[in-house]
Amino acid sequence: MGKTTDKGPAILIHGGAWHIARRDRAAHTAGCREAALAGWERLEHGGSALDAVEAAVRVLEDNPRFDAGRGSYFNKEGRVQLDAIVMDGRALDFGAVASVERVRNPISLARLVLERCEHNFIVGPGAEAFAVARGMSLCDPADLLGTHDTGSWSPAVALGFGRVPVAISGGDTVGAVAMDVEGHLAVATSTGGTPDKWPGRVGDSPLVGCGAYADDQAGVAAATGSGESLMKIVTSKSAVDLMAAGRTAQQAADAIVAQLWQRVRGYGGVILIDPAGCVGLAHNTPNLAYAYVLADGTMAAGVEFSPNSTPGRAEGLAAVREDI
Repeated sequence: MGKTTDKGPAILIHGGAWHIARRDRAAHTAGCREAALAGWERLEHGGSALDAVEAAVRVLEDNPRFDAGRGSYFNKEGRVQLDAIVMDGRALDFGAVASVERVRNPISLARLVLERCEHNFIVGPGAEAFAVARGMSLCDPADLLGTHDTGSWSPAVALGFGRVPVAISGGDTVGAVAMDVEGHLAVATSTGGTPDKWPGRVGDSPLVGCGAYADDQAGVAAATGSGESLMKIVTSKSAVDLMAAGRTAQQAADAIVAQLWQRVRGYGGVILIDPAGCVGLAHNTPNLAYAYVLADGTMAAGVEFSPNSTPGRAEGLAAVREDI
């Protein structure tokens, strides 16, 4: 990708790295576009990068097409448990929540933790009690159930795999990275986790450095895919470190996804903005839904396709974009 913002405002979002059936791609593209435009509206009116990523992710949480907020999966007990994080690159501040069951927009609760809690990360009933204490309304857990058509993914048939990694078969994160008019960076990620997960399971998404990392001096990253693998290489912080060492956003994205496969045989993707304002993304799953808006008004949305995203073929990083 490697497009530049000329240090102006920019936002890049993803709707998950996995297999997206062709018949579903238009809907995923539209959802990502709507989210990116919601974030861009904040940026073009002088809002902060933090405002933009929260606004974008809220749109994705409210869209049942995505596994975050409304639209999340059951765990093994038939319950929905949600995780989220926001991080502000100005002073490396973050707020995160995990295993919440009655919060419609966990990304906004994560921001509440960032701004109004003495702790950085709270979970479960404690996080919900904090939400109520700070004036946030709770929802009926039934409101969070999605309308996923699992048959539409058909990953084993479509990809010719036997046992298919979760990151390919579905169950993923949504995320956003942004740069505001002052050059500040922020990131937000949110997820309902993986289908049929063990109760209390937490993946990379709400973990600082794994699912998300933002540093005004180095860059910003959001990861998506198989959380158990992404955690092992501290994906987002590792990608930001590559940018701090001089790699562009696209170079860092390609390198970290290659490392994900080479070191732990993991599947996933990343979206990045570097301090120069360039954006980049990469993945080794079959698809990655995305959208971005840049300072010059350039807007794109689509579903990236990696033709070689099969076990043992990390060379599939040279993705072919299929804009819709």
